[in-house]
Amino acid sequence: MKKLLLAAAITAMCATAFAAGKDLKVAIDATYEPFTFKTADGKPTGFDVDIASALCEEIKRTCVFVEQPWDGMIPGLLAKKYDVIISSMSITEDRLKQVDFTDKYYNTPSRVVLKKEVKYTGPESIKGKKIGVLKASTQEKYALGELKTKGVDVISYDAQDQVYLDIKAGRLDGTVADILEVGGGFLGKPGGEAYELKGDELYIPKYFGQGAGVALRKGQGELKSQISAAIKAIRANGKYKTINDKYFKFDVYGK
Repeated sequence: MKKLLLAAAITAMCATAFAAGKDLKVAIDATYEPFTFKTADGKPTGFDVDIASALCEEIKRTCVFVEQPWDGMIPGLLAKKYDVIISSMSITEDRLKQVDFTDKYYNTPSRVVLKKEVKYTGPESIKGKKIGVLKASTQEKYALGELKTKGVDVISYDAQDQVYLDIKAGRLDGTVADILEVGGGFLGKPGGEAYELKGDELYIPKYFGQGAGVALRKGQGELKSQISAAIKAIRANGKYKTINDKYFKFDVYGK
């Protein structure tokens, strides 16, 4: 009997050790600088990637990054192509109907981006303009709900960097984007000098949710709790600040 109990205990310990050390497949969309993008040699990097790596370290898992176009993120998660999404996915009521989320790990607003000479006083003032947005994003939801209804031509794209290419080519008048992403991915780069942020910061919950969290399938309560605890841990131990300050000049954790 003692041998049986000892064997069971060893088996349980081995299973626990394996679970703690196994890979965590993390979905990313590497077209969203400075949150997720690729280095010159093709490696994923950015704020989201560094945060994911820090969280994996806390929960003693190994991050394996899986690239996924944005509009297929949630379907891929539900199909078990990966375990979690750590790619600036906002926690919204619509998404919570399909997937679960950890606590937020950052919260920054979006804004409209147009040429500097365009006088923007609200959606009605850009009637007839062509605005590009990322397909299946909170910015697309806002643009369809608030801009298209006022006569703005809203065009959806598979990747945010495609939006910027078409703005530079003159096929679009502007975009709606996260203020930090558009700053690093467009405004601060050659070709973006003629454009600027317009209007108020957009925090509208029905469109933009409650900040970005780690998305995971429903029923993964233990993993959700582990990652939420890890977010609190890296906020407390200074790892979050180190990553934050690598990319930004203020605390993007937000309100």
